[in-house]
Amino acid sequence: MKCYLQNNALVIRPVRDNSGEFDEEILADLIAQGFSRQELLEKFKAMRRQVRPDVKRLLEEARLATAGKAESSTYKEVFGQEGK
Repeated sequence: MKCYLQNNALVIRPVRDNSGEFDEEILADLIAQGFSRQELLEKFKAMRRQVRPDVKRLLEEARLATAGKAESSTYKEVFGQEGK
């Protein structure tokens, strides 16, 4: 549970467990690479531990890009002209 004060009210919310959000994608990728058994388990654990730091890094890159402090691409640069 997460508890905090907001506008003179005590707010109590369940803490969402985000672990496992990418498990299927990680496993599919590792299986496609040919890993199995113990090696699959070891690689899976390592990749799963890396998800949170990678997401934090992406969020920081996005924050810097929106502040104009990092390179970014325009919609047109990414997706091209509409209707083409």
